[in-house]
Order: sequence, then C-alpha cells, then structure tokens
Amino acid sequence: MYLQPDERTKTIREAHVVMRRIGTELVRDKKAAVMRELNDQNGGVEKKDVLGRDLLSLLIKANMATNIPDNQRLTDEEVLAQIPTFLVAGHETTSTAAAWCLYALARNPRAQQKLREELLNAQTEFPSADELAALPYLDNVVRESLRLHAPVAFMLRGAEQDDVIPTSEPFVDRNGETQNGIRVGKGNRVIMSILALNHSTEIWGDDALEFRPERWESPPADISNIPGVWGHMLTFSGGPHACIGFRFSVAELKALIFTLVRALTFEFAADPEDVTSVGMFTQRPALRSEVKKGTQLPFFIRPYVPA
Repeated sequence: MYLQPDERTKTIREAHVVMRRIGTELVRDKKAAVMRELNDQNGGVEKKDVLGRDLLSLLIKANMATNIPDNQRLTDEEVLAQIPTFLVAGHETTSTAAAWCLYALARNPRAQQKLREELLNAQTEFPSADELAALPYLDNVVRESLRLHAPVAFMLRGAEQDDVIPTSEPFVDRNGETQNGIRVGKGNRVIMSILALNHSTEIWGDDALEFRPERWESPPADISNIPGVWGHMLTFSGGPHACIGFRFSVAELKALIFTLVRALTFEFAADPEDVTSVGMFTQRPALRSEVKKGTQLPFFIRPYVPA
C-alpha cells in the first residue's frame, strides 16, 4: 500500500528542491569567480590568500587551497550541504535568540533602560567585536537571555557502542532496583534537555526561571562543572559536536541588540503571559491564544527619545 505524502512533507520536499537548485548555482558561480581570480594571479590559492567576506567564498577558497591535503577537501556535494547549515544554524537560531532577548527586555523595562544607557555611552555607533565584548551589561543580558531562552531546547546523540551514563545520584528503576547509571545500547538515541539544565534551581538558585542579568556578576560556583562550550551552560551544546559557530552567533546577537536597543524601545502589544514557545527543535515565540497563526511576538516599537 502506497501512502500519499501529507502537505507538510510536500512542502519540505519542494523546499529541498529549491534550496538545492539555488545552492548549486551559488557554488558554481563562486567557484568560477575563484578560478578567474586564480587565472589573474597566475598561481594557486593558499589558506592565507582567503580574503572573501562571505562564508561561501571563504569555504570554497579554503577548500581549493593548494596547501591542504586531499583527504581534507570537501566535494561539491559536501560544500552544497553546508548551505542549509549557513541558513538555519547561522540565521534562524540567532534571529530566534534576538526575539527572545527582546521579549526578556520588554518584560524587564529597568533592565532594558539600564542596557540602553550603557549602549548610548559607547564611543561608537559601529562597534567591533572586541568593543561589543567590552560592554559588561550587554554581555550579562545576552548570557542571561541565552540561558533562560535557549533557542534550541534539546540535543540528540547516538550511541556508537554499549555504555552506561553515570548519574549524579542513585535512582530506582521500574523494576524496583537501585541503579547508579543508565544503560544505553549501541545505536540507541539519547535526548538531552538543554532547558532542564539551564533552568535547574539546584544549579542557578530559586530564581532560576527569572531573567536577572545581574546574576552573571557573581555566577554560581557549580556552573563550572557544566560541560558546555560557552558560558557554563548547554545553550551551544558541548564536546566535539558543539555548535561550531557559537562565537559568531554571540557576536551577531550582541550587534543586533546593540543596534536595536540603542535606537528603539520595546513594549508588549499583547499580554506577556500569553507568550509561549512553539517548534520541535527551535523554540520560537508565539501566542497561546493564537497558536494556529504561528510564530509572532507583538511589540509596540518606538524611537527612543531621552527624557
């Protein structure tokens, strides 16, 4: 019996076809541009010659460098496969993080104003990454927002061999036996909650579910044991499969918040208690009363006028 694909499956397939077509054209055009540049230079390109400003040019030039081993080069198919990564991991999660950060600041007008005062005192309207990193309250706000409202709620990992995951405390299994670890078999998939750890009252205190940027002025000592790749939390995961673009994502988020909060004020145009998260992987804001309308976060946005 053949089952017809539902509308969602059809939409996903159509999107893949479009992305592949556009991606193939992008890769072909970028490679041609690099080859023209090489012909003009009458020589090969090396890693140090990679000067392209966009990610795809950077990847293609690095991949064509003469001083890297052949076993480290990507095929055109592998380069093409990175384009959805640029779009989804490099765009959607950061934009979602920015939305949740503005949500947190709208719920905390004092924090929003305190941040705005720091940003307005900055010596430039176009700060570098180092200048953004030197703004302490902006750093606190971004850390707290990414802790409380991590765009990705969980991680999925597959076991390559039989193993036992140790637990911090013994537990009683469904057979009434006390265990000190969780057995996993080769091929089992393990789901780990990012939000459960980021929201743990045992780690962050009784106010773990509150947006309080000041907590980062004296963070809990226990967070040093969290194996996250950034900020002593699991927002960007950890280990060899951690987010490879976390530094870029944090810098991009800071730049967005710097630009927006410096110039604009954000107030809710809906009941903040009505805001919830939707999505299986990326947690996007929506309204409980209008879930069928999909992602939305209504704000009154006004130019900031000093009192």
